[in-house]
Amino acid sequence: MEIKTIANELNSLAYHGRGIIIGKSADGKKAITAYFIMGRSENSRNRIFVEDGEGIRTQAFDESKMVDPHLIIYAPVRVLGNKTIVTNGDQTDTLYKLMDKQMTFEQALRTREFEDDCPNFTPRISGIIRLENGDMNYAMSILKSAEGDGSSCQRYTFAYTNPLAGKAKFIHTYKCDGNPLPSYEGEPKTLELPDCDIDALTDLIWKNLNQDNKVSLFVRYIDLQSGKYESRIVNKNEA
Repeated sequence: MEIKTIANELNSLAYHGRGIIIGKSADGKKAITAYFIMGRSENSRNRIFVEDGEGIRTQAFDESKMVDPHLIIYAPVRVLGNKTIVTNGDQTDTLYKLMDKQMTFEQALRTREFEDDCPNFTPRISGIIRLENGDMNYAMSILKSAEGDGSSCQRYTFAYTNPLAGKAKFIHTYKCDGNPLPSYEGEPKTLELPDCDIDALTDLIWKNLNQDNKVSLFVRYIDLQSGKYESRIVNKNEA
């Protein structure tokens, strides 16, 4: 599979929609995840990320301009023990609740489908990082309509055991811009993770997202030995 740089991949599209990156740092000592949102409508662009416990949530930047919170306001990141959940919707809460009841990542997502935003039927993308014995494994999922037909849901899960240092996987909601928006296709893409600190990676991702469409970015580094983490949030509406 082709390995792309973050800059080249993010610049390849003006509109990825929402995206999840998960991988292992170049020194093999940290789990890394990033989640970003982009928007075309005023309602979608009127958002920021804010801290919420060990995770984050979205909220309106200007409450007076919020038209419809449905599919817009949710918690993208939550932590459950040694697991960090990252998604593009309220399936974060579904995963948190059902995995706490001993369901697997895949079993929990079988209770959900793509978003009900006809005609786009935006895919639900999800990721989970599990820390164990000083190392990590992770999985990604996409729930998408069958060729844009809202009567059928296609479910794909990609699991990564003993992931390679300096590499990450990247999945996003849309194949490209369009009307309706075409769903992402294929396996998660492979990205090169540069050997850099969290601030440099945050800056690299943010500056290479399309200036007009980017809204917010979250990045987290998790120490594989201790489980301690550091996070960064960038919001266009606060920049």
